[in-house]
Amino acid sequence: MDFEAVAKYSALHLKPAGLTLQYGTAGFRTKAGHLDHIMYRMGLLAVLRSMKTKSTIGVMVTASHNPEEDNGVKLVDPLGEMLTSAWEEYATCLANADEQEIQSILTEICQKEVVNLHLHASVFIGRDTRPSSEKLSQSVIDGVCALGGQYHDYGLVTTPQLHYMVCCQNTQEHYGKATVEGYYQKLSKAFGELTKQACSSGDGQRYLKIDCANGIGALKLKEMEHYFPKNLLIHLYNDGTKEKLNHLCGADFVKVHQKPPLGLDLKPNERCCSFDGDADRIVYYYNDTAGHFHLLDGDKIATLISTFIKELLIKIGQSLKMAVVQTAYANGSSTRYLEETMKVPVHCTKTGVKHLHHKAQEFDIGVYFEANGHGTVLFTNAAEEKIRHMAKEEKDNQKREAAKRLENTIDLINQTVGDAISDMLVIEAILALKGLTVQQWDAIYADLPNRQLKVKVADRRVIDTTDAERRAVTPSGLQEKIDELVKTYRLSRAFVRPSGTEDVVRVYAEADTQENADSLAYEVSLAVYHLAGGIGEPPQPVF
Repeated sequence: MDFEAVAKYSALHLKPAGLTLQYGTAGFRTKAGHLDHIMYRMGLLAVLRSMKTKSTIGVMVTASHNPEEDNGVKLVDPLGEMLTSAWEEYATCLANADEQEIQSILTEICQKEVVNLHLHASVFIGRDTRPSSEKLSQSVIDGVCALGGQYHDYGLVTTPQLHYMVCCQNTQEHYGKATVEGYYQKLSKAFGELTKQACSSGDGQRYLKIDCANGIGALKLKEMEHYFPKNLLIHLYNDGTKEKLNHLCGADFVKVHQKPPLGLDLKPNERCCSFDGDADRIVYYYNDTAGHFHLLDGDKIATLISTFIKELLIKIGQSLKMAVVQTAYANGSSTRYLEETMKVPVHCTKTGVKHLHHKAQEFDIGVYFEANGHGTVLFTNAAEEKIRHMAKEEKDNQKREAAKRLENTIDLINQTVGDAISDMLVIEAILALKGLTVQQWDAIYADLPNRQLKVKVADRRVIDTTDAERRAVTPSGLQEKIDELVKTYRLSRAFVRPSGTEDVVRVYAEADTQENADSLAYEVSLAVYHLAGGIGEPPQPVF
């Protein structure tokens, strides 16, 4: 290891005094001005990870749905999945080290992981559209070069595109071509094949308004538009030409505020969707004729996709094991509909995409979506091979056609990570094939009214949870109080969990009416404030 080069470059990327950050599900995220040293060190770590795995590793510079002045970075493992947890700890340790400790930490990682420093290292780098991203990605490149690694800088790409290209590279392009054009070609071909037999209504054109959060999604959809079949008409809003990234728009804004984004003219019953800043989340919505806003979030998306796949599995007569994976935030109505009406098993995990992804891998077909619209579908190699074999060799025409639809669905889905572009195309294909309007999709089941609140506390670590974060273990008496409150409302449930990033406790409540959901959330918030060391003003009733 050339420690002289590491030290020389390190002097150009000094760590601000007193700054401590932790690598979480979203990697590192904070104000862009505090991230230069982090980016450099993640370049170093990516080289070691590449040598360890003998694979290409990805580094994505993005802060997703955070404000424009923030930025962040996350590493992508060989098959396009998130960085393994042991290496998250190395990332945190390296990020917070003083200059003189970097050498010893790198040496320690190499010893623990038995890294052969003579191996070739390859790193793919991508970035979002934030003003700070180009300079920060250069800092990553400095880290890669300091340890003698090779890099390919893809420049402006969506987060899911970088995950996709890392997977393509490490599967010798079995998954697809490791280029942005390869991504466009694979998805558009699968979409075209899948929607060929869609019954055309009216002129057969499907019109969709897309809020791009003033982010990278707009650039990439513009590039991809000429690959789409003529019957899919998309109109882009918040395309980054006027307003700030994620400001009063994007999937997170629409989900949290339950209203349309700024800059999108929403006419009654028009089908619309919103991406987030790095295009890995998507939510749909519409206004009805009375002007009421309807949100179709990750739960509705998971239900639509899993219902479609289950119907095809029945047609091909295959007993492949399928399940839907949710978090505690999933609406109770979606869980009941899947289990009781569709007879699809539902499993609950802790919040965080990596937990859902790992659980989904346990099934032949695992569908997972967080309520915020981040999710995808995973197929095991065995399930995929079986489906592809039937699509080619099956003698029964109906079974073969159903298998072909499943095969095209597999090709349309980005299995590496939640992908707003891919998920949008899957949803549009299913709606076209089933002849559903957005209103009919929404009517599959009615969401229970719900409310999310947060309570400021002195130390969020006083809250410890169990049962996939649905029950509080500490502080003493809190869960008993929540149980008592829940009993006073119909169709209700509530849970609390510590935030992963700030000293607040997140409160979720649902009930038979919005008034009751609001009231329950407020009462649970008060219990948290009094029993878990609340600070500042006590929670106020929701109006």
